[in-house]
Parts: sequence; C-alpha cells; structure tokens
Amino acid sequence: MSFRAGLAPILGRPNVGKSTLLNRLLKEKVSIETRKPQTTRHAITGVRHTDESQLVLVDTPGLHAPGSRLLSRSMNRAALGSVAGADVVLMMVEAGRWLAGDKRVLEEIRKSGLTCILIVNKIDRLKSREELFPFLKECAERGEFAEIVPISALHGENLDRLGEVVAQYLPEGDPLYPPEAVTDRDLSFRIAEMLREKLTLNTHREVPYDLDVAVTSLDTRGRAVVAELEVRVNRASQRGIVIGRGGLRLKAAGRQARMELQRIFKRPFHLRAQVRVRKNWFNNPRYCR
Repeated sequence: MSFRAGLAPILGRPNVGKSTLLNRLLKEKVSIETRKPQTTRHAITGVRHTDESQLVLVDTPGLHAPGSRLLSRSMNRAALGSVAGADVVLMMVEAGRWLAGDKRVLEEIRKSGLTCILIVNKIDRLKSREELFPFLKECAERGEFAEIVPISALHGENLDRLGEVVAQYLPEGDPLYPPEAVTDRDLSFRIAEMLREKLTLNTHREVPYDLDVAVTSLDTRGRAVVAELEVRVNRASQRGIVIGRGGLRLKAAGRQARMELQRIFKRPFHLRAQVRVRKNWFNNPRYCR
C-alpha cells in the first residue's frame, strides 16, 4: 500500500467543534477549546501520523460576519487562506442544525473547487439516533460532498473511521513533516493560548472577546520553562475583572494554565502575567497578525 500525505483544513461556522476535533485526532491539545464562539483566532496546523498516511490538519477560526474589527477580518482571512494548497477540505456542521452560517461556509468551499468531506459533529447531543439519518439525507441534498461522516469529537466516536476516510483523498507521496512533529505552532504561542483559554473560561460577557495574551519573555534553559506574559484588554474596567479581587482570578487562570502545560510537556512551568490596557488593540495590525 502506497503512503499518502496531504493537507486538510477544517472549515465551519463558529463553535461547531473544529478545535476539539483537531485535539482528539492528534491525541494532544494544540488548539484551545471553550464554549464561547470565535475562541480560535489563528490557523493552527496539527499533524496526525499513522503507518499508512500523514494527515496535516488545519484548525481554522469560525467563518462569521466580519464586522468592523480588524481582528475579525483577519480571522476570516486565516480561515479562507487555509484552503490554499489543500488537497481536500473538511467542512464541519452540528448534527440536526444547518444554519445560515453553514450555507456561507459551503459557498466559500465551492469557490475553491476542492473535494469536500462533510463532518457532522455532536451526534451525541441528538435526543435519538433516529434523528441523524434524515439530517444526513438533508445534508447530501445541500452539497456535492465526497463523503459524509457523523462523529462526536468530544467523545471520540467514529474518529478512526474519519481518519481513514480522509486519508483516501490524500495524494500518494512522502511525509510533509518529520515523525515527531505535532504542530507548526511554537512554545510561546501555545503558552499564551493556554492562558487565554483559562481567562476566557473565567470571564464573561464582552471580556473574552476584548482579551488577548502574548508571551513577552521566554526562558527554556533550565529544567523549568519560565514565561512572562502580557494580558491585554480594551478598557480599564476590564483590567479589574481579569485580575479579580485580590488578584484571585488571574492567579487561578495562571495556575490552571500552568498545570495543563506541565501535563502536556512533562516539565515544570512558571508563568508571570501582567494585565495592561491597550485601547482598541483588536484594530491594531501589530496585535492582529
């Protein structure tokens, strides 16, 4: 059997489970997950290795109405730009819910002319599996999908089958990445994203969308990784919310991020974060790369 390797971006509207799928297929957390829409802000590559194939997946920001923010527009560009050079596109929807946003995603995929595999996620949320088959039939009528694969990314259901199906549509060829590769994102990015995830989970309303995190200093020379981070917010009132009374919210998020990083990388982490007000940072090209 010939070896296959290729690129497969995952596209979908916000909050359909793209990041969860990437992490479960890789069996390692490389993309942060929350229940809040638009958590993913960058295209994140993850590499799935098997004896027969190397599947290069790309988690993308959910396609959405861009609005006026530069950040929002750059997120849509990151999602659509991931299709360039792809071998097959994976479109993800929620079981039982085909919304206007799904229609827009499908229209963008059609423009690429690429083979599209439809992933129907969250089948575990259906009241009855009998509801699934009419929805699959409805999906088949909406687009010319090469395959339709129902899954539960959260519970790992049917993911091995999904990997096998996608691999069939990859070209024959040598691996694109070395066997130890998991993602194209460096340690600084993963540290910053992990803290952003924990802060997002610990804050509400507009704060998660007005919040960003970046590593300003990183030292990996010793046994422990030592990182200094800037947490940027849009308004002074949000700074107090993120820090919390007596600094408790920021400390809790930092502790949660540190523990998860230690579990993933099997070494100690020390995180030091400062919260700064950066008015309209989400419209500043410096912060929206």
